[in-house]
Amino acid sequence: MASILRFRKLCYVEPCSSLKFQSFETPKIENRDEGGVGSKTENLLEKKQRKNKNKKQHREWRCMDSCCWVIGYMCTTCWVLMFLYHSLPATLTGFPVPESPGTRLKAEGLTPLHPVVLVPGIVTGGLELWEGRPCAEGLFRKRLWGGGFTEIFKRPLCWLEHLSLNNETGLDPPGIRVRAVPGLVAADYFAPGYFVWAVLIENLAKIGYEGKNMHMAAYDWRLSFQNTEIRDQALTRLKSKIELMYVTNGHKKVVVVPHSMGVIYFLHFMKWVESPPPMGGGGGPSWCAKHIKAIMNIGPAFLGVPKAVSNIFSAEGKDVAYIRAMDPGVLDSEILRLQTLEHVMRASRTWDSIVSLLPKGGDAIWGNLDWSPEDGHSCDLAKKGYLQTSGDTNFNNRDENRVFQVKEPVKYGRIISFGKETSQISSPQLPRHDFKDLPNKDSATNFTSSCGEVWTEYDELSRESIRKITENKAYTAQTLFDLLRFVAPKMMQRAEAHFSHGIADNLDDPKYAHYKYWSNPLETK
Repeated sequence: MASILRFRKLCYVEPCSSLKFQSFETPKIENRDEGGVGSKTENLLEKKQRKNKNKKQHREWRCMDSCCWVIGYMCTTCWVLMFLYHSLPATLTGFPVPESPGTRLKAEGLTPLHPVVLVPGIVTGGLELWEGRPCAEGLFRKRLWGGGFTEIFKRPLCWLEHLSLNNETGLDPPGIRVRAVPGLVAADYFAPGYFVWAVLIENLAKIGYEGKNMHMAAYDWRLSFQNTEIRDQALTRLKSKIELMYVTNGHKKVVVVPHSMGVIYFLHFMKWVESPPPMGGGGGPSWCAKHIKAIMNIGPAFLGVPKAVSNIFSAEGKDVAYIRAMDPGVLDSEILRLQTLEHVMRASRTWDSIVSLLPKGGDAIWGNLDWSPEDGHSCDLAKKGYLQTSGDTNFNNRDENRVFQVKEPVKYGRIISFGKETSQISSPQLPRHDFKDLPNKDSATNFTSSCGEVWTEYDELSRESIRKITENKAYTAQTLFDLLRFVAPKMMQRAEAHFSHGIADNLDDPKYAHYKYWSNPLETK
């Protein structure tokens, strides 16, 4: 059989002269007619090639080309800088490295004595995915918050969906489980190069601290404080960890270092651990005195922060205002369909913890329409001599007064003012607030958001209602809660079951035994 195939190949491919077989190849026909169809076709092809060359030579420089070149330059520059950074030695000759506090204390003979518990604040703790929707395939136990934040660019809507909580219960939505990252890595770095607790952990490690006497009390900062116990038993685990560190370190009391919102979270914990079950931890009235040596607060938010109001009201802050000033349409572009603020507002209004940062104490602490604790305080740098030079003193003082002089008195008690004139006029000229007569919904004048796909609670308000609550209106720390209850009723109804922002009249009243008062230092003992 093989010999027959070889024979056929020879006959079909090469002419066999001995056997007088003829090849089946068709002979090439010479084109003798130079002025025929072939020559015309060649001429047309040559003309087209010449036209294409001329087009390529005269092509204009497009905007896309500039963008590509800019991106290329940026990537090349970053690569060169990273290469130089890793190529240089850790210490340069002639430039001594400053001694860290941990190294200096170790040289002085300092050793660990009391165990240390670190309590992170809002947004600084990492969150990882344990169960998600099909769009989050491949992200099991990957960080959704903290770290590289790469998923924001890969799948932003899926990322926001998994970080949002249930708008009714304030807990996990069906089919989604996002949990706090455990251990010291939970809040050492917020993002690459942006440290939070890393420097403190490193310096404590230099004097001898390690995992057995240093603990990071990680928790899901999106939840209300009591819900961290209901869903994750975070308060119970923190109580057990402190008791374990107390026993295993020679019955040495624990030093607690909370930061930002972690300060009021630990305040809630101290009330919870001494309260009887089922609402509390059942540790007894002397548990804190037995197990806690000291509390070192870093940036405490005992009385709240005013910027939390703008974050809840419109998802805006100082940084967002800067971006809007530089490019007003970049955050809510109709063309790109970004609608960034709407998406952020929809997700952040499901986080009950933000409500814990609203100003506490009302007008007595933060001031009213005409008064605030900042009244009479001026920035006088002449006494400190910051602008003093060896030259003309009168000239410097004259410049200083011109720079730091406030033309119009600022009324800091007005937490929210719609319009510059509203923030300056006297209180009798301001219209009164009356939310009872305002319709919350109006089907005739109801409007949708500019994107049409991002629903917020503002979509349920009519234009007339929004105009009445904003036109020439100013709100204080007391009245802003009425405003938030009107524009975000579901969020406030859910969150106010867990937090209170007033001042106690009588701390012996049994109602203050409820957990919603535990994180307010003005309403708890």
